[in-house]
Amino acid sequence: MGEQVKNLQQLKSTLAIMGGYVEDALMQSTQALLERNPNNHENVQKIEDKINESHVLVDQICLNLLAKLSPFASDLRLILACYKMNTDLERMGDHARNISRGTSKYLARKEIPHEKDFLQLITETRSMVKQALDSFMNKDIERAREVLLRDDVVDDLKHSLTDKMKDLMKKDPDSVDSALDFILFARNLERIADLATNIAEDVIFISSGDDVRHGGLTKQ
Repeated sequence: MGEQVKNLQQLKSTLAIMGGYVEDALMQSTQALLERNPNNHENVQKIEDKINESHVLVDQICLNLLAKLSPFASDLRLILACYKMNTDLERMGDHARNISRGTSKYLARKEIPHEKDFLQLITETRSMVKQALDSFMNKDIERAREVLLRDDVVDDLKHSLTDKMKDLMKKDPDSVDSALDFILFARNLERIADLATNIAEDVIFISSGDDVRHGGLTKQ
């Protein structure tokens, strides 16, 4: 049992470190856009490499735990949820890298004003990621449920921004490429928020055994 506890602790700590990398990648990629700094892309790529390394390590830990040990039901939920969260975090890193790459292209185009909705979209997305990861580390179901409620806010902001960019493209054809860049930025941020929601759902599953995916609630 001592080995099992040690390996479970290693699993949680490795996933927490990976979550920190994701938060850093998201912060640097969005700051590069807001501050018009093309030099952050290399930093984001280095962080993405660390995320990918953590992704492989977490998979290995999960598989070893399942293959060699006999976890209790609660521990089994933790292992399975961490396995899923691992994939979600890796995808978050991919989306942060996409924003960074897109920024490098956008900075060579015509500048357009930063929409208020876009700034709010960045803030909401960053906050959702942090809150989801905090809920995991602290086994806080209430914070996880708050993340679920905030997903609609991000969706609305993304749709609003997309509509504004479409209007801009109609009025100013020279801004088409830049506006398309912003639509892609918004899409990547929305996907990150969706993945944060997945993590929050997994936190609820770990702590209570309740499956709240797809708006459902199944007692385990």
